[in-house]
Formats: sequence, structure tokens, C-alpha cells
Amino acid sequence: MNNTLKQLDTVLQQRKREDPEYSYVASLYDEGLDGILKKIGEEATETIIAAKSDDKQKLIYEMADLWFHSLVLLAQQGLNSNDVLKELERRFGLSGLDEKANRNK
Repeated sequence: MNNTLKQLDTVLQQRKREDPEYSYVASLYDEGLDGILKKIGEEATETIIAAKSDDKQKLIYEMADLWFHSLVLLAQQGLNSNDVLKELERRFGLSGLDEKANRNK
């Protein structure tokens, strides 16, 4: 799985140099932060609707779209999936309640 994320990270970086007319991802970068955030909002809404529909395949499809567009945001911000994975690893074994309480300090 991690290999897939690494491959996506590489492709998303490459798309920064592509022509927005010929690359969907490049067109998202061209729209800037607001355009990317709008797309993530749309995908989050579609994910919620899919979850409520009780259609597991639709949920997987929409979640993939949400993850993908979240990775686009990370790349646009100079980050990648490994940055998020490191944070998840840091949290592993921590109580979710303790972690949340520590964020508010």
C-alpha cells in the first residue's frame, strides 16, 4: 500500500510541471488553494452520501476520490503522504482522547 502512495506522490509532483490544459491535476494546481479545497469539500460530501447509501463499492470509490484530492492538497502545500503517515505512526498506541487533549494545550 505504501508503494501506491509513493507512486502517487511522485506523479503529483510531476503534474506541477504539466500543462493544465492536458492534465487534470495540473488544472487543480492552476486553480490554486481555493479550487483544491472546493474539490475536497465536494468529495467529502460525496463520501458522506455514499456512506449513507449503504453501498460499500460506492463508498470505496468516493473515499478513493477524497484521498486522491487530499494528496493533491498535500503536494500543493509542499507535503506528501509520508508526512501524514509519520504523524499517524506518532499517534499509534496513544489514547485518542489523550492525543486530542494534548492538542488543546
